[in-house]
Amino acid sequence: MKDSEEEEDGAESLISSCLSMKSDWSKDPPPDISNEPGPSDTKERKRRGVSVEEQLSCCSLCQDVLKDPVSTSCGHWFCRQCITSYWDQSASSGDSSCPQCAERSRTRTGLQTDSQTSTVQKSGLQEVLDEHKISLRRRCECVTEGTDEAGSETLLNRIYTELYITEGQSEDVNTQHEVRQLEAASKMDTLHDTPIRCHDIFKVLPDQQKHIRVVLTNGVAGVGKTFSVQKFTLDWAEGSENQDVSLVILLSFRELNLIKDEQYSLLMLIHDFHPTLQKVTAEKLAVWKVLFIFDGLDESRLSLDFNNSNIVSDVTQKSSVNVLLTNLIEGKLLPSALVWITSRPAAANQIPPTCVDRVTEVQGFTDAQKEEYFRRRFSDEELSSRIISHIKTSRSLHIMCLIPVFCWITATILEHMLTTDQRGELPKTLTDMYSHFLLVQTKRKKHKYDEGHGTSPQKLTKADRILLLKLGRLALEHLEKGNIMFYQEDLKKCGLDVTEASVLSGVCTEIFKRESVIFQKTVYCFVHLSVQEFLAAVYMYHCYTNRNTEVLEDFLGKYSDSSLDDFLMRAMKKSLISENGHLDLFVRFLHGLSLKSNQSLLGGLLGQTENSPQIIQRAINNLKTMNSEDISPDRSINIFHCLMEMNDRSVHQEIQEFLKSENGSEKKLSEIHCSALAYMLQMSEEVLDELDLMKYNTSREGRWRLIPAVRNCRKARLDGCELSETHCEVVASALKSNPSHLRELNLSLNRLSDSAVEHLSAGLESPNCRLETLILAECGLSETHCEVVASALKSNPSHLRELNLGRNILSVSAVKHLSAGLESPNCRLETLILVGCGLSETHCEVVASALKSNPSHLRELNLTWNSLSVSAVKHLSAGLESPNCRLETLRLDGCELSETHCEVVASALKSNPSHLRELNLSENSLSVSAVKHLSAGLKSPNCRLETLILRLCSLSKMSCASLASALKSNPSSHLRELDLRGNNLRSEDVKLLSDLQKNPGCRLETLRWGPY
Repeated sequence: MKDSEEEEDGAESLISSCLSMKSDWSKDPPPDISNEPGPSDTKERKRRGVSVEEQLSCCSLCQDVLKDPVSTSCGHWFCRQCITSYWDQSASSGDSSCPQCAERSRTRTGLQTDSQTSTVQKSGLQEVLDEHKISLRRRCECVTEGTDEAGSETLLNRIYTELYITEGQSEDVNTQHEVRQLEAASKMDTLHDTPIRCHDIFKVLPDQQKHIRVVLTNGVAGVGKTFSVQKFTLDWAEGSENQDVSLVILLSFRELNLIKDEQYSLLMLIHDFHPTLQKVTAEKLAVWKVLFIFDGLDESRLSLDFNNSNIVSDVTQKSSVNVLLTNLIEGKLLPSALVWITSRPAAANQIPPTCVDRVTEVQGFTDAQKEEYFRRRFSDEELSSRIISHIKTSRSLHIMCLIPVFCWITATILEHMLTTDQRGELPKTLTDMYSHFLLVQTKRKKHKYDEGHGTSPQKLTKADRILLLKLGRLALEHLEKGNIMFYQEDLKKCGLDVTEASVLSGVCTEIFKRESVIFQKTVYCFVHLSVQEFLAAVYMYHCYTNRNTEVLEDFLGKYSDSSLDDFLMRAMKKSLISENGHLDLFVRFLHGLSLKSNQSLLGGLLGQTENSPQIIQRAINNLKTMNSEDISPDRSINIFHCLMEMNDRSVHQEIQEFLKSENGSEKKLSEIHCSALAYMLQMSEEVLDELDLMKYNTSREGRWRLIPAVRNCRKARLDGCELSETHCEVVASALKSNPSHLRELNLSLNRLSDSAVEHLSAGLESPNCRLETLILAECGLSETHCEVVASALKSNPSHLRELNLGRNILSVSAVKHLSAGLESPNCRLETLILVGCGLSETHCEVVASALKSNPSHLRELNLTWNSLSVSAVKHLSAGLESPNCRLETLRLDGCELSETHCEVVASALKSNPSHLRELNLSENSLSVSAVKHLSAGLKSPNCRLETLILRLCSLSKMSCASLASALKSNPSSHLRELDLRGNNLRSEDVKLLSDLQKNPGCRLETLRWGPY
């Protein structure tokens, strides 16, 4: 406490000590100016938490890199030439103070700079803001990495690396474990993203025109969200960034949890959590540009209800904390204030999208940054290279290293194993890694407090085991509740006394962190969520071996003594039915802990278990044959991961052989094979050209397990696979992924529910979606389905170019929705296929209106197998004759066309301009008169038709003569191809046409007339 008070006194007296300098610098430099900092200078800077390197970075006068640096007694640094020139200029006025301190003196006495005047009118409150900035600097300038031991703090500016932050967020944030999100991030395309610096979080991008008031920043646990917040706050407090903001109020949800049941006004909240702001009034809050930062929404135990909360609009009005926050976020309370919220993805949905102006995501380390991290951490280049090489051998470890904290965990373990005389294989699975991590941390603390410093393997002591099991109980109970922050009452329920235990084991400083917050309260958390999941698995396994029925029944339901393989199976099934996959990693650890190698490593922590080779093999076989018919295909992949944690690589090897085999499609694939194949295909660096589920020799359930592979293919054929809403959700996530490789998607012959199509539409509307062809033939589409599809056509941008809705009996309302989509200025659809859709006159009138729209991008319209009335074709012809129409291909095969129909079609060929290039009237019984009308159209100088297809039309010799006459009479005819196959024509019937083709002036290049 004494040190803390001295630090505060020192900081407060810093300015006054500078002002008291009375040396005449114009004559002689003061005796304590030197080129190098002396011992006292260095000690003073360390006391203030500012590194020597940081002080030496630039000159306080010219703001350039220091040249021939000198320092004053108050600790400010200048180029020798700059400070000498300043003294020379000041000599006449008698001013011999340090220029930086003089500036502060002017600020304190009311002499202001222009930039300061423009932000806040100088008054007594300026001193309050200065004190607030000093307070924020103290809070943010030093950080810890994986430990809270005294002396372990590091200057944030020394270690901060600009994190990769993008606008928008990854999909499936509420349905996938964060490890799955890391897998997706490992394949993310950063080339087309616009990165956002944390300092620019409220700045509008060049192509945006909106005011940004509320920002929500997502990121998985340990990825650097809090570091970003601290960096933003520190740079504001030091005056280097965002100086248009008058006041930054930094609050963490872990602190707000402490007052969740109390009544506060917003002004009281500010005063209590930032005592330096006691003099800030409601009037000042109303006119200042204030930024509230709420860090760690996922740590919140507040109930944020945006639907039923009371309205609070006065900053002095008392209410519950959660009501204050909802009103502040909605803009009902202090509407001019900016709000920045950070959260893990799964908790982000607590904030309604309508309240958020910008969503950003912290992506973590790129592959290059991972290597940079390890090389910076170790001066031994050989050691860092060995660690990097080892990480690349394990896909799961390499993916986890996207998270900076996991890089620290990995470095801790591998450094210990590679620099001691410890023997054995380096860990390759996550369970191996965390088992070693637990052991390394307990050894580290022993070495610190024991006299011996040997590196030989040691077993966990009884005290270690008791502590770890209590932590495991805490981890498990709160994993179920979704809590990652713990308070004294939580620890007390588990019998934990962290203060006493910290002397015995490294877990309380290296694994289980404590942090003092406001009101002299302390909060605790595991260094990373995965550590909590691992210790929860350790505790659950211990409860199984010790037959702790109460815990087992709480977790698994009614429970009786069972074998290890049955216990693991029941845990696996529970994890598969969890809504958001929050038990996925936990159950992977549980399977990994069943191995003797990990049980031996953890020295009796898990208890005695019946893990004979036969029982382990039964557990493996259970995983290989597990039925997951009602489970998401993405979740089923975790079954494969559990096999890998048990060191069973047989399925992995069999799939590798399958992929190498030229005749792989002949091999019968089990469901676990399909899960493994789906994982390997979607994680492959090479994008698959086509995924056709029907080509694989497997069961229906096996095909379902293959669906996640759509994320890494260009063309997906999922027709006739009996897809459910859950399966369409996976497909939609492929459309939303970054990058999205899918360009063609065939979902034909699947009876899709409304919710299934809504998922697909959400995927199509994603800014990442690049789908060009969507086939929904024979899917039983309703009006609601078409409305949903139409909304996708209206999205901006819409990349869809071909839409096939064939063999769906569509209502007029359904087609009206589609037409509205086609008429949208965002729609770029070029091909619409409505084969066999039961179209009526009204349907065609609606379609024609889309052809008349401006602009109309439709180039091909396929109405095959619709029994069209004359009025229906008249509507279509009116559409074709519109000056806005750009249709080039029209298919009316099998539409029961009569002479009158053909007369109407011919009128469209004569229109000016006519863009039609291909006309297919096959499978219509056309009379000679009907063909004459078509021939009249071909004679028109406006006609630009290049391909005419009249297959199976019952044509006669006279029909051919009529066509030949039209081509002969129109030397400018553009017809290049004429297909008359399937009309039982003889050579003499087509002689006029074939002779005409020999004429040098005729443009007809292809004449087909034989059998079809």
